[in-house]
Parts: sequence; C-alpha cells; structure tokens
Amino acid sequence: MQSQTEPPRQLSLPPQDGGWRGTLFALLGTLMFGAMLVAIAVYTVPNLVSDWQVRGTAQPMADGRVTEGKCSSRLVLNICDATLSVRTKTGVVSRDVNYIFTDIHSGDYSVTVLADPARPELATTDMALDKLWNRSITLLVGGGILLALTVAPVIGLIRRLRARPA
Repeated sequence: MQSQTEPPRQLSLPPQDGGWRGTLFALLGTLMFGAMLVAIAVYTVPNLVSDWQVRGTAQPMADGRVTEGKCSSRLVLNICDATLSVRTKTGVVSRDVNYIFTDIHSGDYSVTVLADPARPELATTDMALDKLWNRSITLLVGGGILLALTVAPVIGLIRRLRARPA
C-alpha cells in the first residue's frame, strides 16, 4: 500500500506593521512611562539636589518636626513622602520632600529633621542624608529604565513605519 504524503502546510504570520493596535500600544507606553519619568523629575530630583547641597552643613534642628509622613514599600523599593517644618527667626518654614530608595526594611522609619542653619528652607532628614548615595543610584537606574521604556516604543514605531512598503 502506498502512503500519500500531504503537502506541507503554509504557516501564516501576522502583519509586520502591527496595525493600529501596535501603534496605539506604542503611544500609550510612551505616554505612561514618560509621565512617570516626568513625575520623578519633578518630585524627586529637586530634593536629591538640595540634599547634596546641604549634606556637609546640615545639623539637627531643635524645632524641626515631621508634620506629615508616610513610606510605602514595594519589594525593595521604598517611597517616602513627608512634610517638614522648621521654626526660624522669621517664622515657620515648611517643605514637602519625596525620597525613593532601595532597602530591605520592615517596620517604621524614625527620622530627625536636619537643616543648614544658613538655609533652613532646605530642611531634610537624617535618613535622606544617610541614604544619599542609595537614592542617587536608585534614581539613575530607575530613571534610565523609564527613559528606555519611554523611547523604545517610539523607535520601534518609527522603524515599523519606515519598513512599510511604499
């Protein structure tokens, strides 16, 4: 008995351009990760820069208080928001701070308010200065990842549009 061999099946591939869904996801990814990058730049970078400026001259402030503060942890990434107030000769100076750093920690953080006596408006905490390098590296790595995730979809979209047959 002769066996009949079937012809090989044709495999069909999806279109290379990804269609309108690919374009939509690329734009949404760019917007989402770009917004996160802008948020880090607006809320975290100014505090980090000012902490680098006062790191050598900051002293504990007797009248320094944390009026509001909370930290949240996701795996090893910690995000802390606080409102610091320092009493000066001219009145009370209040400052909102945001810290992002990596740490394996359970429980609450205890902080002391510090400030440069010459610039009390740049109030910070001892935790922020202790984790200054950690915060800097976390910002560089996280910001780099977010920048790559913001730019990569645009590059992919441009490549797909250029590869389209005319």
